[in-house]
Amino acid sequence: GATSKPRATGPRNIRPGFIHQAPVAAPVTEDRGRNDDKAPKKKAGAAGKEVPQKTFTATEFRKREVIFQPKKKKPPTVMGVKKTQLTTPKAHKRIVKVHGTIKVSDLADQMNIKTPQLTKKLMSEGIMVKIHSDLDFDTVSLIAPEFGYEAQNVYQSVDDLLGDIAFGDLEAEKVIRPPVVTVMGHVDHGKTTLLDAIRSADVVSGEAGGITQHIGAYRVTLGDGKVATFIDTPGHAAFTAMRARGANVTDIIILVVAADDGMMPQTEEAISHAKAAGVPIIVAINKMDRPGANPEKIKQQLAEHELVPEDWGGETICVPVSALKREGIQEILEQIHLVAEVQELKANPKQSGTGIVIESRQERGRGNVATVLITEGSVEKGQNYVAGTVSGRIRSMFNDQGKVIKAAGPGEPVEIIGLPSVAEAGDRFDICKDEDAAERVAAQRLDEKEKEKVPSSKMSLEEIFSKVSSGDVQELSVVLKTDVAGTAEAIKGMFDKLATEEVKVKVIHSGVGGIGESDILLASTANGIVIGFNVRPDNSAQRLAKEKCVDIKMYSVIYHLTDDIKKAMSGLLRPDIVEKSMGRAEVRETFTVPKMGMIAGCSVTDGKISRADLLRLIRDGKVVYEGRVSSLRRFKDDVKEVANGYECGIGIENFNDIKVGDEIEAFVKEEVAREL
Repeated sequence: GATSKPRATGPRNIRPGFIHQAPVAAPVTEDRGRNDDKAPKKKAGAAGKEVPQKTFTATEFRKREVIFQPKKKKPPTVMGVKKTQLTTPKAHKRIVKVHGTIKVSDLADQMNIKTPQLTKKLMSEGIMVKIHSDLDFDTVSLIAPEFGYEAQNVYQSVDDLLGDIAFGDLEAEKVIRPPVVTVMGHVDHGKTTLLDAIRSADVVSGEAGGITQHIGAYRVTLGDGKVATFIDTPGHAAFTAMRARGANVTDIIILVVAADDGMMPQTEEAISHAKAAGVPIIVAINKMDRPGANPEKIKQQLAEHELVPEDWGGETICVPVSALKREGIQEILEQIHLVAEVQELKANPKQSGTGIVIESRQERGRGNVATVLITEGSVEKGQNYVAGTVSGRIRSMFNDQGKVIKAAGPGEPVEIIGLPSVAEAGDRFDICKDEDAAERVAAQRLDEKEKEKVPSSKMSLEEIFSKVSSGDVQELSVVLKTDVAGTAEAIKGMFDKLATEEVKVKVIHSGVGGIGESDILLASTANGIVIGFNVRPDNSAQRLAKEKCVDIKMYSVIYHLTDDIKKAMSGLLRPDIVEKSMGRAEVRETFTVPKMGMIAGCSVTDGKISRADLLRLIRDGKVVYEGRVSSLRRFKDDVKEVANGYECGIGIENFNDIKVGDEIEAFVKEEVAREL
C-alpha cells in the first residue's frame, strides 16, 4: 500500500521551481469551452492521498492567472464607448447622388470602387464607356445596385429651381397690368420721333445721325390713369436680333411706315417678326405732313402682306399721324388702350418679381447697368436676383425718368446698377430668396448653356415632320431668299399648288438678296428652315445657323427644290394605315374556361397566328367581330405564336360568340408614309 511520488506531466526540459498547485475549486481542463457539468470528471483518489500536481511554464502560468481572474460586471468599452453601441450601428442607405448625368470616374469615387472595375462592369452590360464618359440616371440606377448602392436623381431644371425659390403670395388675385408696346419700322421712318411725340420728351437730339444708339423703355400715360410701357428698338439691320427679342416680350406692336416712302425691306422684316410672335399690330402711317404722302398706297402694300386695314374690312388698325407736328398722337394712345383692354393683360404683384432684361451695358462711373422690364410680381431694393447667368443683390434701382426708387411692379421698366458682369439682352430676371438660391440658378443656367453648344438637328428638313402647328392643319415654315423678286413669286406660287387640306408650306418671310442673320433668327423663332435660290449665306449667318440649329437649303434648279419640299410635306402628312394579313385559322371546337370565357380550338390553315396580332372573326363570309388576342395556347402552354399546320386554343378579347366552322383571320396595321 505505499504511495508513489507524483510524476511531473509537463515537458522534460522544464526548469525546477515553476511548480503551481492547481486550485481545487476550479480544476484546469483541456475543454475550457464546455460547461462544468459536461466536462469529463477525474476520479477522486483514496482518502488521504495527495492530488497530483501539474507543472506549467512561466507563459502558461500567466495565461492561467488571467483565466482565473474574477470577471467584472461592467460592460466592456472601447475608447469609453459601450461595446453594444459599436456592434449595432444605425442603418444608413448607401446612396449615389446623380445630377442628371455623372462621369464614370465620379460615380466610381462615390461608390468607393476603382474606375476600371466600374468600366469593366459597364462593358459587360454592353455599355462601352471611357473614364470621362457621362452616364445618364437610368444607366446609373441599373448599375449602382450591383455594388450595393441606390441611385438618387437630385437634378433640378431651371424652371424647377425657380418654382422652389419663388416666394410671396403666389395664389393672389391677378390685377390689370400696363401693356408693353414695341415700336418697329424702317430706319428713317420716324420711330423715335413718334415715341418722342408720345412721351413728350426730346430724345432724338442727343442721337448721332438720328439713329437710336441703345434700347430704351419708357412709361407713358394713356389717359384715365392708364399707363403703357414703350420699348424703342433700333431700325437698322444690325439690330434685327434686338427687334426679334422685343417682339417676344411685347403685347402690342406699333409699326411705323412713312406715308411718302412706303414699305421697305426692314418694314417687311418687322411684319414677319410680329406675325411669328403672334402680337397684334397697330400701323402708324407717319409723315402725313409731307407733300407726297399717300396713305392709300400704304394700305394697299399692307394688304399684300396680309395686314388688311379696318376700313377695308380687315382687322389691322391704321392711324395716320405726323410725329413732327404732334398730329394723331392721341388717336394712337386710344387704340393702344382699346387693344390692351381686349387682351385683358393681368399679373400678380404680390409674388417675387420676374422680368426680362431689355438691354445691358457698361457705363463709365456706374459700372454694369441692366434695363429690366418687370412682367410678374414686385422687385424691391436689397433683394437677391439672378439675370441669366449673373447673380447679385440690387444695390440701387432707377425708373425711366432717372429717379431712385425702392420698388417696382408688373409692367414697369427699371434700371439696376452694379451687376457683377454684363447680362445678355433677352435674359430672364428673377428675384430669389437668398444669395445661395440665386447662385444655384445661375450655375444651372450656365451648365445648360454649355450643353446647348452641342449642335442638334431639330430644325433640319429631314426631321421637319415633327413640327406641327396648332390645330389639325400642319405647316412647314420657310424663310425664302432669292436672287430676283420674280423667282420668289414663282416659288411661292409653286408652294401654293403643293398645299393640301392637311399640310401646306407657309412662307413666313421672303426677300431678295443673300441670307443674313435676321433670316436665321426669324427661322429659329418660327421653328422653320431657310431656303435660298441662287443666293448664299454670309459667314455670320452660317455661324448663327449652326448655333441655332437652323437648316439652310440652297438650290439653283427649281425642280430639285420642288422634290425636296414634296418629301418634307410627305413627312408632315398623316401616314396611310395599311393592313397586312398574317394568317388564318379554322375553328374546329369550342369550350368554355372559367375566368377566360369561350376558347376556340383551332387549326392554323395559313400563315401564323401571333399573340400581338389583331383578330377578325368571319362567319359565312361576313365579319362578325374584330378584337385582340386574349389567350393563345398549345395544349396547356402559353405560346407567342402558332405556325401553319398546328392546332391551338385561341381566346378573343371581350367576345364569346364563337361557333364551330368560323374562321379567324390574324392581321396587323402598319403606317406607310404618303407621297404627294
